[in-house]
Amino acid sequence: MVKYKQKIQENFHNLSAGLKKVAKHLLDNPHSFAMQAAGKVAKEIGVSDATVIRFCYALGYSGFSELQQEVREHLMNVPSSLHEFQAEKEKLADNTHFYINVLKQHQGHIHSVISQLREGDLHQAVQRLIETDQVLVAGMRSSFAMAHWLVFTLNLVRGNARLYQPGSDDLLLLLSQMNERSTYVAISFHRYARETIKLAQVLKEKEVFVIGITDSEVAPVTRYADLVVPVSIPVKSTIDAAPSVMAVLNAIIAGITIQDRERFEQRKATYEAHQLDSFFQEEHFS
Repeated sequence: MVKYKQKIQENFHNLSAGLKKVAKHLLDNPHSFAMQAAGKVAKEIGVSDATVIRFCYALGYSGFSELQQEVREHLMNVPSSLHEFQAEKEKLADNTHFYINVLKQHQGHIHSVISQLREGDLHQAVQRLIETDQVLVAGMRSSFAMAHWLVFTLNLVRGNARLYQPGSDDLLLLLSQMNERSTYVAISFHRYARETIKLAQVLKEKEVFVIGITDSEVAPVTRYADLVVPVSIPVKSTIDAAPSVMAVLNAIIAGITIQDRERFEQRKATYEAHQLDSFFQEEHFS
């Protein structure tokens, strides 16, 4: 991970409100820090020049110039997430147990996520998803498959969940149906699709409860989230993040089946009452 980003993650909870504002602006707008003087950056954020300088000190930099140089170097050498995915797998390429070691790599990522998660946050997410009237889930690009799976399983265990599909949904109609009794789950990972974040902003203004499932507690969607479930792994590859995200989503679904057992049993009975043999092929052995 890039040094200044890692330093922000490690120190974010200890920063004052003003310094957190600077941190979020840096993560969202690194080009601003790379190309402008400290005074102009401060004006853009809406804080004092001194606040920007204190932010640099808080992260261990000698001043704005040192931070700016690091941001510039990062922007000049930003590899794609595919590059990072390949680089991680190249480390295992000469091993005779390549596939097993790829799985062990994911296992290590999940252990890393476990050490960072707060069980209380997961419990709060479960309770909200149980109590809410309706759930809207959005995820773009690599996050779409995760969002689709979450909606499918939510509909199995509680019902009234919907996947946002920008190619076919009437956005204005969709927004008009959401209110303070609704919940929006935004699945947003590196490269952070703007539409997922914009939906969070608009729905937050409508007093919809927003759950952000993302790779950092300072990711863009967190500014609009009522609850953040961070799924952070040591590499930025969104492909490598998927198994860890799915594990966390599965834990949330498991929590719903236990905490909302009565409704789940009713839905299970209804589901199993339908015999749809013509749609499924059972394997028979003679």
